Amino acid sequence: DLTEQSDPDPTELPDPRELQSELHAGITETEESSDFSQITEHAVCLTSALAALANNIIAPETESLCSKSDNVSCSEVSDDDNGPRVLLLEAFYGGSHKHLIDLLDENIPSTCVYSMSAKKWHWRARTGALYFSNIIPESDSYRVLFTSSVLNLAELVALRPDLASLKKVLYFHENQLEYPVQKKSDTDFQYGYNQILSCLVADEIVFNSEYNMTSFLTMIPRYLKTMPDYKPKNWVVDKIKPKSRVLYYPVVLPDLMDILGESVSSDQLLSTLERKCRENRDMCTATVFETMDTDLIKTGPLHIIWPHRWEHDKNPEVFFDTLLELKKEGLPFSLSVLGEQFKDNPACFAEAKNIFSDHIKNWGFVSSKSEYYKLLMEGDVCVSTANHEFFGVAMIEATHCGCYPLCPYRLAYPEIYPNKHLYSTDKNLLKKLRRMCSDPEKFRKHNLQVDLDKFTWDHLCHDYMELLS
Repeated sequence: DLTEQSDPDPTELPDPRELQSELHAGITETEESSDFSQITEHAVCLTSALAALANNIIAPETESLCSKSDNVSCSEVSDDDNGPRVLLLEAFYGGSHKHLIDLLDENIPSTCVYSMSAKKWHWRARTGALYFSNIIPESDSYRVLFTSSVLNLAELVALRPDLASLKKVLYFHENQLEYPVQKKSDTDFQYGYNQILSCLVADEIVFNSEYNMTSFLTMIPRYLKTMPDYKPKNWVVDKIKPKSRVLYYPVVLPDLMDILGESVSSDQLLSTLERKCRENRDMCTATVFETMDTDLIKTGPLHIIWPHRWEHDKNPEVFFDTLLELKKEGLPFSLSVLGEQFKDNPACFAEAKNIFSDHIKNWGFVSSKSEYYKLLMEGDVCVSTANHEFFGVAMIEATHCGCYPLCPYRLAYPEIYPNKHLYSTDKNLLKKLRRMCSDPEKFRKHNLQVDLDKFTWDHLCHDYMELLS
């Protein structure tokens, strides 16, 4: 009876090369032996040894591939439930993608999160479905599957047919059909094509801005025309459009009183807020801090903030070229360049650090969120020169902290900011900054009137709960 055979002690396992030799010898031995019990005993020992060796050698290697972000976490379910009802999948668990998944996991009941670390984006898009198909256990409790468009949903459903019957929600933080590349040769048809296939499989498609949705739907026919033959007609858009809608990205804005700490008392803040609200009901709360009789009163040269990722799609060259013109004209200003940095930053950042060394107040990524918000509150104006922005959390956070936003009249910005905060050309941006630098005290008397409430979690939470119901 083979079930009675005991497994060998894993600590006594031979070196893999010795095991290979033993296996070869065992095969030779069994070929020459007529004793069946001897053959089975040797086979069982070898099989057990291989299994234990796999646990000791292969499993640790597999585990090491999973960083902290490659996690599985499930919210608690009641004894009456059979398991989690909502699957939250994220193939690129970082930045705004991570923030959204964490927010949903914290606020939506009966969820289970499966994620991959925010590294090697292209490989996450290519192979994420294979990874998730293997780690998600089968369960009759699932009702909803939520994922960002990084994941190829069509591949996942093909690999896991049991997930096909779920309500499949696809969320677009960005779309690859409208994503700018430095060179046309850098364009990879497959990424955009994967997103189109995912849309065809999804039951609901949600975009974080009107611009994101409109640009994607508009680009589909043009994108598919790059196929050499067998090009689909308009039926692709006709199938995707009815399932698509806009649901703004839910921003959690900081409580500015908490950020300020002891620099201003709650009583002083509340009395000032009450007075200012009577004077101007439309005044942004953050502007109150600029008019208070505290250390927060801004003085000196105009403080310009850059709060974006250090990548080419944020168009940093135009930003620094504009500042260089201000410097040549002898206009005073101070500069804080914040935002996330990567291994290969555009060369203009290193050059700008030298050119504007006498203007720089802060340079580089700030890991502490509270310190980051404090820096934003010290700023006068936050600038975007982006060629790619499907929403723009960094600009919204800076605006909330009292910075005057200046954004290009394109992308998602016209949905968020009134026209007075938008510029039409690079020359127009220079003109606006020149005027602000020339008389910063006059500029600081502005009323910042941007309604950010509709982009907050408090305002959007009901829509997200309904989406995942």
